[in-house]
Order: sequence, then structure tokens, then C-alpha cells
Amino acid sequence: MVSQRLWSPWRLEYVAAADDKTSDCPFCIDRKTAAGLPELIVKAGRLTYATLNLFPYNNGHLMVLPYRHVADIVDLTPDEAAEQMHLLTQGRMALGDALGPDAFNVGMNLGRAAGAGIPAHLHFHLVPRWEGDTSFMAVTADTKVLPESLDQTKRRLIAAWPSDDESPRATPPGAG
Repeated sequence: MVSQRLWSPWRLEYVAAADDKTSDCPFCIDRKTAAGLPELIVKAGRLTYATLNLFPYNNGHLMVLPYRHVADIVDLTPDEAAEQMHLLTQGRMALGDALGPDAFNVGMNLGRAAGAGIPAHLHFHLVPRWEGDTSFMAVTADTKVLPESLDQTKRRLIAAWPSDDESPRATPPGAG
């Protein structure tokens, strides 16, 4: 079978910016900018933020990133790591409530050889999945179809995002 291509030349600028220079990093923003929830940002924390992926694998594809330009989890401060996991957990809850997926992929690619598109700035991917979400378009045309705009998804996620003091649904070990 010959794979068909859907050309997206606007993506070149995004991919070309994926080098190690902080000034050119598309993920390097400051807390004040993130707090205003520009474009795709869904939640701004003190040290990290959650944003929709501009080139999503599926509807609702979130990324959780530190503001600070770091490439590896071993370079995170304990506070950054804790907040990043907290936002990842809150994102999972918001996606579940807003979109009702059947499952999730959660992952991080550390380094270009591991598949990182922007290896210089650490980021988690949180991708909602539905039974049968690989449609004929993905299989026969190598094309992904999303059911709503990124702006519509952002509004739904902001409305469903848990409060900052809301903890995960699981009971911690030894608490009960």
C-alpha cells in the first residue's frame, strides 16, 4: 500500500524552531503570559503550564511543561516536578470530565532519538483515546480528523478543570 501525504507547509516553522536555543523555543513563555491564557494554554501554574498541542494526535491532546527551559526530568527542581505531575493529573481529570474518552496515553520523549520533536524543552503528552479512534481516514489516507476546533476544546477543558486544591481521586497509601 502506498502512503498518501497531506502537505502542511505551515508546520515547518514549528519544527524548524525545535533547536536548543532558548530564545527560539516555542515552549519558553513566562508565567505572566501564561496566566493570561493566550492561544492554546488551558492552565497556568506557578512553575508549569498545560497547553493544547497545536498539532494534536487526537482531540484534547494536552502537553504539560515547565516554564523553565530544561531538556530532561533530572534537571527539574522537586517543586517543578511536583507541580508538573499535579497539572498532568488535573489535565487527566478535566479531559475525562469534558470529553469522556475511553482511555489515555501519557508519555514523554527525552531526546530526538526517543522521538522528541522539540527535545530541548521537556514536556509530557496527555492524549485522550476512544475505542475505534483510528478511522478509515487515518488508515487509508494517513490523515487525522478532529471533531472540533482547538478553541472549542480549550473552552471545554477550562470549564472542566478541577480547582487547585482538588486532589486525585485515589486514596493515598496508608490514608485509609
